[in-house]
Amino acid sequence: MNYAIAIDGPAGAGKSTIAKILAKELELIYVDTGALYRSIGYFVTQQGIDTADTAAVVASLEGLKVELRYVEGVQRVFVNGEDVSDYIRTPAISMAASAVSAIPAVRAFLLDTQRDIAAANSVVMDGRDIGTTILPDARIKIFLTASPESRAKRRFDELQEKGDPATYDEVLADMIKRDYDDTHREISPLKQAEDAIPVDTSGETLEQSVVRMKEIVYSRLAEG
Repeated sequence: MNYAIAIDGPAGAGKSTIAKILAKELELIYVDTGALYRSIGYFVTQQGIDTADTAAVVASLEGLKVELRYVEGVQRVFVNGEDVSDYIRTPAISMAASAVSAIPAVRAFLLDTQRDIAAANSVVMDGRDIGTTILPDARIKIFLTASPESRAKRRFDELQEKGDPATYDEVLADMIKRDYDDTHREISPLKQAEDAIPVDTSGETLEQSVVRMKEIVYSRLAEG
């Protein structure tokens, strides 16, 4: 019988990195829902569409095809057949993703895609509303968070490695704004599910966070 592990939390909390590790160790399918929204944010931006123009964003969804594929064991994101995985991790696209994710039609557009994957496979899925909206019956729910400063430092370091010119202050400002937007949007705002286990990784190394998450997951699986 298939089961799901839902990991929610704010931007930069390490959800995707930890979810990938858990999925690999448990031999589950990893579903990066944030990448799906980022791909739409990237697409509309490339089309010159203002993400605040809801009607234009919704109209652009017609004929749009977003896919998650595994290429040599690595999950890649495709938009209308183009691999956009390397273009969707910048602060600008993060903000665009946050903006389009607040649009009901965009969320509906991706809802079935996410649920279909979970119905056909045992998955680790991370995002903002997995445990509350996408997979409310997930077997294990975790709400992963950290302070804005800690999350901004992690994201800044990642961007530095990629040669991105963004400053730490810019990344922190974007992080704080995105937190506000994600928690205050009308549709499926970011919040902890009532039955989710909270995990704060502020000040922890990736290795320490992974150990804690694995302990929680293995304990819950043993209980089940």
